[in-house]
Order: sequence, then C-alpha cells, then structure tokens
Amino acid sequence: MRTKVAILLVLTSGLVFAQRQQLQELQRDIALLQADVRTLNEKLATLTALVEQALDQINKTNASVSALETAFQEALQKQDKQLAGPVAMLGTKVDSMTDQFRFLQETVADLSARISRMQGQLTDLKNAVQVLSAPPPPPGTSPTAPPSGPPVVSAETLFNNARRDQLGGQYELALSEFEEFLKQFPNNDLAPAAQFHIGEIHYANGNYQAALKAFDLVLEKYPENDKTPDAMFMKAMTLSRLGQRQAAARELQTLLRRYPKSELAQRAKVELDRLGATPSRR
Repeated sequence: MRTKVAILLVLTSGLVFAQRQQLQELQRDIALLQADVRTLNEKLATLTALVEQALDQINKTNASVSALETAFQEALQKQDKQLAGPVAMLGTKVDSMTDQFRFLQETVADLSARISRMQGQLTDLKNAVQVLSAPPPPPGTSPTAPPSGPPVVSAETLFNNARRDQLGGQYELALSEFEEFLKQFPNNDLAPAAQFHIGEIHYANGNYQAALKAFDLVLEKYPENDKTPDAMFMKAMTLSRLGQRQAAARELQTLLRRYPKSELAQRAKVELDRLGATPSRR
C-alpha cells in the first residue's frame, strides 16, 4: 500500500513539474508576444505620424499649386488687358502704313507719268526752238496768228496737281482741286480716282461721314472701275471707325466675293478676323 502511494506521489510530482515547465514556457511565449505587440504598436505609431506628415505636406503643396494657378490666371488676364491696347494701336499703325505705302506707289506712278509728259514737252520745246531758229517768211506772206483766249488747264494737269498737294499734306487745297476736277471733267477716266481721293482726304481728317459719302459715290457713279475694290475696302474701314462693325464686315465679305484675287483680298481677311467675322461662302 505504501509502495502504491509512493508511486502515485512520484507520478503526481512529475506531472506537476511538467505542467509547471509548460506553464513557464507559455508565460515566456506570452511575454515575447507582448514584446512583439509593443514593437508593432511603436512602428505603427511611427508610420501613422509619417503618413500624417505626408498628408499635411500634400495639402500644403495643393494649396501652393492652387495659389500659383490663381496667380498665373490673374497674370494672364492682366497681360491680355495690357496687350489689348498696344495690339489695337499696332493694327491702326499697320493700316496707316499700308495707306501710306499705297500713296507712295501712286506717287511713283504719277511721277512716271509726269516724266513722260515732261519728255513730250521737251520735244515740243525743241520743235519750237527749231521753228524760231528758222528764217523769217518771205515778204508778202502773213504768219499764222496764235490762238486767243485764256490758257486751258488739262484734266491730267489738274488731277496731278491735286494728288501732289494731297501727298504733300495740303489736304484742303487738294480737296478743292479734286472737286474742281470733277466739275470740269466728270466723265474723265480719272474721275473715279478723284472721287476716291476725296474720300481718302476726309478719312485722314477724321471726317468719317463725309468719307463714307465719298466712297459711296465712287461705287454708285463709277461702278466696275480700277478704284472699286479700294472704295469698298475704305468704305468698310470707315464703317468700322463709325462703330458699324457688322456693316463693315458685310462690305468686306462682298469685296472678297467679287474680287477674291485682288491685292486687297488678304487685307480684307485680316480685317474680318479683327472684327470677329468670317469670310462669306456664298
């Protein structure tokens, strides 16, 4: 009996010892797990702080980008406003320079014509000198009497004088000369040009209503002549100066339809773009 009790005690002691060892090992495992959990919590806290810092930096960057975009848009708007005036002035200067260049071309043509006429006059003068140098007629003959009456100014002379005064800036004198030309030679080949130059003088002086009337007279009294495209273009420019932009655009569109290959066609397209219109396709 005692032997059985002893054996039972030994077995019980062994079991208790084994359980204690298992319990100690379990406690060690739990302690290690707790240490790992603490380490993970620390790392998680660090990562959370880094993420929060990154989000804060992103928000600051977005705010900076928005501010830059706003500043850029404001700068663009300000620049557009600043450039609008100079661009408009540049367009006006280009128009003025183009008109001056056309005047210069016409001046060269006028000078060439005058040189030709001077050459003819020189020939006439040489002939007159030869006549004067000839021996007097024999006695008993009567020389031919010179024509009487005031000298007559030719149409070309009157027109050229008016153009010279216009190109020289003497607008009032040129205007009266062109008007006198039209009174004396209303059916002359130069009449359309004279009427057109009257419109140019009024346009240069800022008398846009008078200029519009003069250009309309070119189109009404002298249709289908060399000055018709010029009169149509200048009429459109005058309408634009008077604030009648739609009427100006219609006149330019008519010019492009009727004279698509003229020298003024490209300028008409530029003016249509400036007016915000497009060439008519009819």
